[in-house]
Amino acid sequence: MNQTLKRGACAIVGVAESDIGQVMPGLSPMDLMGQATARALDDCGLSLKDIDGVFSVSSQARMATLSLSEYLGIQPRYHGGANIGGCSFMSMIAHAQAAIQAGVCNVALIAYGSTQPSLGRANVASVDPNPYETPFRPIFTASSYAMAAARHMHQYGTTREQLAEIAVAARQWALLNPAAWEKNPLTIEEVLSSRMVSSPLTVRDSCLVTDGGGAIILTSAERAKSLKKAPAYVLGVGDDLSHYSISNMADLTVTGAVRSGAAAYSMSGLKSKDIDVLGLYDAFTITTLLFLEDLGFCPKGEGGRFVAHGGIAPGGKLAVNTNGGGLSYCHPGMYGVFILIEAVRQLRAEAGARQVANCETALAHGNGGTLSAQSTVILGTAATL
Repeated sequence: MNQTLKRGACAIVGVAESDIGQVMPGLSPMDLMGQATARALDDCGLSLKDIDGVFSVSSQARMATLSLSEYLGIQPRYHGGANIGGCSFMSMIAHAQAAIQAGVCNVALIAYGSTQPSLGRANVASVDPNPYETPFRPIFTASSYAMAAARHMHQYGTTREQLAEIAVAARQWALLNPAAWEKNPLTIEEVLSSRMVSSPLTVRDSCLVTDGGGAIILTSAERAKSLKKAPAYVLGVGDDLSHYSISNMADLTVTGAVRSGAAAYSMSGLKSKDIDVLGLYDAFTITTLLFLEDLGFCPKGEGGRFVAHGGIAPGGKLAVNTNGGGLSYCHPGMYGVFILIEAVRQLRAEAGARQVANCETALAHGNGGTLSAQSTVILGTAATL
């Protein structure tokens, strides 16, 4: 699809989260989507009547786009809701831009919400039957990511301490974010000694489980110029679907981010060295490491050494997951929308104590399933056009 999309023709103009963490009892995923949408509209100065494109997905709603449109009182001219996991929202950026470029909608809303910790696992869609894996009784999804981590450790000498560095860096960034769920410092020793979930991954190598929602408003680059805040222009996008079951992944150490990243870089005209701030889907510490390699920020097998000694922590060589990530900020089942929100805030210089100096470009990368779907979005300020 990115061959039909024009670099910089579309922009994100409004972003917001709902309340996150543990929300008030009785709220539904649609309540959180509605709350985030109202805040995102206020962020850009538009109103509900301006929205004519709606995109949504949820693990708690079979027809999320329909439900959200009804909740908001919108009858959109265009809609989308393909569920490819936590990277769905990055993929929706491309679909929304295509619709805006084609003139079938003018203002697109992408929204997500989840209250699964409050309502319990019974309120979440069950895992599809899997004849290849179910007989082995894996812990879904931790066992799948543990396989990838174990293989990377075996093949490249990556250590548990290096994986722990990723969790510690995320916590250090979270401590600079007033909205982050985790408020206490974290050490490598605490990560290593925490409860084992699926070897070699401990509970501190694993993302949070929180309530929360997020919303993003997109429009054409031309219209974006007249709105409330500086636009974050869509410079490049890329998707890749490589498998569904981890047992069908061709190489446990190489993800589809190689291809989604290449497509996004090609459309944007940028390379990894041109990226100022990086948002990576950190469902587990191993995902951050794999995506650093597959998106070209270090060679394959060098991720452990790259993150060592605070390499991606505040003050390190690369600013990664500056909001605290899914490991320490929030993770309401699907996390990709929050990566995009943070990228926009960094480009607007709205990130407060965690702000990356002179930030002009941001890469937001999402992951879905068990390293199954990958989607990359590159955003930039007006200076990058």
